[in-house]
Parts: sequence; structure tokens; C-alpha cells
Amino acid sequence: MTEHDSLSSILGWVSIACWIVVYAPQIFENYQLQSGEGLSVPFVIIWLLGDLGNLSGAVMADLLPTVILLGVYYTFCDVILLIQIYYYRWKNSTLTPTPSPPDALLASEAGEESPLLSRSRSKESHESTSSMKKEFLKHAGSVLFVFITGVTAWWISGYFLKDSPPSDSPDDNSLEWKSQVLGYSSAVLYLGARIPQIFKNFKTRCEGLSPFLFLFSITGNTTYALSICASSMDPKYLLKNASWLAGSGLTVFLDVFVLCQFFYYRSVERVHFHVDS
Repeated sequence: MTEHDSLSSILGWVSIACWIVVYAPQIFENYQLQSGEGLSVPFVIIWLLGDLGNLSGAVMADLLPTVILLGVYYTFCDVILLIQIYYYRWKNSTLTPTPSPPDALLASEAGEESPLLSRSRSKESHESTSSMKKEFLKHAGSVLFVFITGVTAWWISGYFLKDSPPSDSPDDNSLEWKSQVLGYSSAVLYLGARIPQIFKNFKTRCEGLSPFLFLFSITGNTTYALSICASSMDPKYLLKNASWLAGSGLTVFLDVFVLCQFFYYRSVERVHFHVDS
């Protein structure tokens, strides 16, 4: 195995490690909130269709095993997110709403406890800053962990499959039109899926949305695209993989936009919180 093959394989396994954990924060967020309303349903459905097209195209083109494994896992997690959304909608619709106290009582309670609320808000502000630092360290550690896991998986796979040739050889640059159509279709779907989520974020202010879904998506897509480029920079080979490069590379920019939305709305909330307190 050449150095290019090794680097390509390492990046591919790191990408798999990223995608193994990418959905976990959002799934856990939905579980905590008992709601999946932070996600746009069209976003998940279009993403699922893109993953199905990507998986079918990868199998037809006999691409890298990492590509096929990613497609299977993407599809499974998309289905889990859809199940969460509709299950929590059904569950919440069956709950009896709790009656709200009269406005007069609310005003009285606010007047009697205003000093306490002010001190409480100050304490919450300090705790919020501390919590954000812990979250940053936790997820920075998670990113490091997936890189270590990816490298470990590459070493293990290389040890047990050292005599097996890669299924997607850079020397085989033949184009198979069915896989190419599916690949480009999935790339368009990946790009289109972000649009309804971006518009939903303008309405929900990213409430119920985990930023780490998109952080790990950016990391996974970047390492995935780099794994293809590291395998070979031959123009014919890149053309064969162009749809997968486009689907991964271009969605990174939209995912970055979603992250910018998230941090913008969180910064606005912190400003309003300090002004009100």
C-alpha cells in the first residue's frame, strides 16, 4: 500500500468515525426535549433520499468500502430522526395541557420575587458561561476522539485486510452512467436538504437544534472528500468521483452557514439576557 493509499484510508476511517457520532447529539437533544421540532422534516427526508441515492451509486460503482459503509449508516440514522420527530409529535399531542395561572397571580409573584429573580439571573449567567466552556471542551475532546478512533480503525483494518486490494482502484477510471446519475442526484439532494432547515432556523432561532450535528457533518464531509483526493489526483479519477466530491464539499459551506445561524442567535440571546437582568 502506497503512502497515498494509506492517507486516503486513514481519512476515510476518520470520516466514518465522525459519521458514527454525528447524529448522536441531535438524537440525544430530541430525547432530552422530548421533541424533534428543531429539525425540518423536508431536511431529513431530502437528506434520506440523498443518502439512498449515494448508497446505490456507491454500490453500483464499486467504490471504497468506507463509502458504502457510510451510506448504510447515514440511511439508518435518517430513519431514526424521522421516527423521533413523528413519535414525539404523537406523544405530545396526547398530553393534557397544564392550565396557566391567572395573569394577576403571575404579576404578583413577579413583583414579590423580583430581587430574587435578579440574583437568580446573575447566577444563571455565570453558570451558563461555565457550562459553555464545559460543552466546548467536551466536544473538542469528542472531535479528537473520533480522529483517534479513525486512525485505530484504519490500523486494525490494515492488519486484518493487508492482502486485500482496494475495491476502488485509482487505475480504474471507467465511468458507469447509472452510478453517476445516482451520485449527482444525491449531491443535489444534499445541497437542497439544507435549504428548508436554514429557513426553519430563521423561525425557530435554532431552538432544539444541536450545533454538533453540523460540526461533525463538516468534519466528516471534509475528511471524506480529502480521502478521495488523497487516493489520486488524476483528472479521470476525480471525474469519476466528482459527484461524491461535490455532495460532500459543497454541503460543508451550507453547514457552516447553519452554524453561523446558531451562534448568531445564541449571542443575541445572551445580549438580551444581560440587558433584562
